[in-house]
Amino acid sequence: MRMGSVSARALICGVLLLAKTGWCWASDVHSNPLNRDPLVREGYEHFYNLDYPGAIERFERFHAAHPGDPQATVILLEAVLFQELYRQDLLDTTFYANDGFLTGRHATEENPKTRDRILALADETVSEATWRLDQNPNDVDALFARGWARALKCAYLSMVQRGYGGGFRLAMKAKDDCARALQLDPDYVDAKLVVGVYEYVVGALPLPFKLLIGFVGITGSKSHGLEMLTDDGKRGPITNIEARTAIALFLRRESRYKEAIQVVRGLKNEYPHDYLFCLEEANLRKDAGEGMGAVDAYREIIAANEKPGYFFQARMELAYFGLGDALRGQRHYSEAALAYEQAAGAPNVGPELKIRSFLDAGECHDLNGERQLAIKDYQAAIASGPETSRADTARKHLRNAYAGN
Repeated sequence: MRMGSVSARALICGVLLLAKTGWCWASDVHSNPLNRDPLVREGYEHFYNLDYPGAIERFERFHAAHPGDPQATVILLEAVLFQELYRQDLLDTTFYANDGFLTGRHATEENPKTRDRILALADETVSEATWRLDQNPNDVDALFARGWARALKCAYLSMVQRGYGGGFRLAMKAKDDCARALQLDPDYVDAKLVVGVYEYVVGALPLPFKLLIGFVGITGSKSHGLEMLTDDGKRGPITNIEARTAIALFLRRESRYKEAIQVVRGLKNEYPHDYLFCLEEANLRKDAGEGMGAVDAYREIIAANEKPGYFFQARMELAYFGLGDALRGQRHYSEAALAYEQAAGAPNVGPELKIRSFLDAGECHDLNGERQLAIKDYQAAIASGPETSRADTARKHLRNAYAGN
């Protein structure tokens, strides 16, 4: 495996999962004045609750009112991008808690129209910011907007298109922009998000790779990265939620589940109707080995969704999939298979999750001695994504029943 591929995957694993934006405007921090605009704040209130159409409608108006301003463009880009990632079930951090998501062949349903809009908005932001930087190389607002746009474009290329090489190059440029912003203005705390993530993930690489990339000037520190993210989480005007989301992810990857749960519960307390925060707490409780406590957490989410208006268009397949995992961990294989099948059959389920769900349902049926039901699910997994790594696994299970190894 090439060093560039490994470092790209490690960096992308941290950069990709930054899903929200909060508000925290301390007197000792600096930020673009546009972020105070009531229309921006109103748009982000919809964004917090995963009402992406409501957020996009407001950000489009704001964008139209500020032609040529990269901050207005990058705000719209963020909402359009995350609406698409949410549509494809790509905002559940369960998929990124290990590197398996990044190493296999996966199914995605790229929408050409949405793809073109995301890439166009990213390029528009970079062009607008670069023009301003040509006039004034010390324009901190332009540096941050360009760095954030590059990080968002990296997310799309890597998560949807699996373009890790291009994503890595963009992530490096995003880090450089935000590091320059901090060099010019150490109190521009929002810029610590991208730099902090970069520092952590490069610092988390195995020692041989750190030695190799050190020769070309690529260095990082886990502790310094967490320090930057912690400061952003406390003081960042518009990226404090992203910073805490990244901290929770890194704690999860280090199996520091109790600490991660506390971080996520803080986010959930701020936005109790944010479906993804509720889901993340349940995911962490499952990973922490809480057993039936995690099962109850997923069932609470499913029950809450029955309340009119509690969540905005929740992707319930994610909760059913997590419930299946939790039940499987307790060896309730029949119930687990049913939960996985409910995930696979949910309206508008993304192709990647659909294949995973059918495959896992089949394995649970095999473990429960229900071979014919298992075969049916394996065939459904293959039909849902015949060219994927999980379809290959399903074909193996068709030949030999899954036995838990």
